[in-house]
Amino acid sequence: MAEAPLPQRAAEVGAAYDELADSYADQIPGTGPEAAVDLAMIEHLVALLPARPRVLDAGCGAGRMFPLLEGLGCRVTGIDLSPGMVRRAARDHPGVPVQVASLQALPFADATVDGVLSWYSTIHGDDTSLLAFLGEARRVLRPDGLLLLAFQSGTGVRDVGPAYRPFGHDVRLLRHDRTVDDMRPLLARCGFAVMSQLERAPVGSERGPQAVVVAQAQA
Repeated sequence: MAEAPLPQRAAEVGAAYDELADSYADQIPGTGPEAAVDLAMIEHLVALLPARPRVLDAGCGAGRMFPLLEGLGCRVTGIDLSPGMVRRAARDHPGVPVQVASLQALPFADATVDGVLSWYSTIHGDDTSLLAFLGEARRVLRPDGLLLLAFQSGTGVRDVGPAYRPFGHDVRLLRHDRTVDDMRPLLARCGFAVMSQLERAPVGSERGPQAVVVAQAQA
């Protein structure tokens, strides 16, 4: 039986993405890898929000989702743990405010955001880290605000760092896979109710199923 991977601290995740930032941003500058149904879930999220909503891209990376969100009429703000990713986001998308911050300590006042997008940004944290982020997302969302989570659907923890070795990077990045059924009770504990969900089979170069959940903050 294979041994479980050693836990990974947030600082290590941030350092890994600092190293990957330029390669990642150059290789994946936009939404090209996304399936149409995935993007439809983002469009669904925005359609449920007020006009010109303020949307936080939490874990924005190099900002590749910014043009999509702006094109849907959102006022976008981005945060990411990695200074390298934030540097690229600021360079490539100068019109969007972006800053270095932790998902577990969002630098925004209570009830000031209409929607929170977490596009594969919680996948490197354990359940404790995820719950901390969900609590912060609930805090910054306005009443009835919406959260979208995208993640790999499955079980277990694996090191996906070797996928970056062909690009010259030797990093360790643990990915925590979860199903929608795993996510539902965690969302409920933090004051969210699931409104819609997607679980789909892998397409293209994907190695496993994918999931997207839209949840609403409850009073």
